[in-house]
Amino acid sequence: MIATRAPEETLAQVVAHLRRHELRAIGVACFGPVDLAVGRITSTPKPGWAGADLAGAIRASFGGLPVGFDTDVNGAALAEWRWGAAQGLDTFTYVTVGTGIGGGGMVGGQLMHGLLHPEMGHMRLPRHPADPLERGTCPFHADCWEGWAARDAIERRWGAGCQATDLDREQDLELLAHYIAAGIANIICTISPQRVVLGGGVILGGGDEDHRERMLASVRRQTAELLNGYLRLDELGSRIDDYVVAPALGSNAGVLGAIVLAQQAADRAP
Repeated sequence: MIATRAPEETLAQVVAHLRRHELRAIGVACFGPVDLAVGRITSTPKPGWAGADLAGAIRASFGGLPVGFDTDVNGAALAEWRWGAAQGLDTFTYVTVGTGIGGGGMVGGQLMHGLLHPEMGHMRLPRHPADPLERGTCPFHADCWEGWAARDAIERRWGAGCQATDLDREQDLELLAHYIAAGIANIICTISPQRVVLGGGVILGGGDEDHRERMLASVRRQTAELLNGYLRLDELGSRIDDYVVAPALGSNAGVLGAIVLAQQAADRAP
C-alpha cells in the first residue's frame, strides 16, 4: 500500500514498485476529475494533485510501454463486469462512497465516456430537513451528493474521526443512507441501469458485515420509497436485494480494474 501524498513523491514510489516487475502494459484507474485524452488530473479537491500528469509520468518512466487510463470507478466497474457482480450485463452503474463519491459503469457494453466522464458524486441533491448540516462539505458545491454523504460530511456532522461504522443510532444511519439512496434514485431515472453496484468504505465498513448489511438494507428501502412506485419493476420491489448490491470483488475492484485496463492497452498496441 502506497499512501497518497504529494504527486512527485507518490508517483516516484509507484514507479519504483512497478519496476520490480516485468510488464507488457500498465493500467491506471485514477480518482478524478481527469482529462481522459491525455491522462491528466484536472480540478480535483485533493491538495496538490490538480493538473498532475499521471499517464504522462508513467509513460515517460517506462519508455513508451502501453498505458491504459480511466477513472477509478470505471476501472472498478470494468473489474466487476469481467469477474464480479456485473457479469453478463451491458448497462450497469458502479458507485463508490468513501472519502468522496464517484460513479461509472457501462451503457450498451461500453464504459461511460463523453464530454469528460461521469461525475455522479456532484449531482445536486436537496438537503434533508433533519440534517444538522446547513451546507454540504464539497468546496465546489453547497448541495452535491459527495458533500452530503462522503467522509468529510460524516465527520462534520458527528465529530472528527467518526466513521460510518460508528453510527450506532438508527436515525443517524438512516440520514446517511437517505442521501445515498437519493443519488441512486437519480441514477436509476437517468441511466436505467440493469444493476447498481455499491461499494466504498462508507458502505463496506472495512469488512464489517453487520454494518454493510444494515447500510444496504436502508439504502434499498429508501431508494424504493423515493421512487414512490413510479417505476413498477420487480428489481425495485421484491428483487431489490439483487438490484442494489455490494461489489463481489470488495475493495479489490479498483486494482483489478487497472489490470483489465492494462490488458486492453496491450491488446491495442501495434
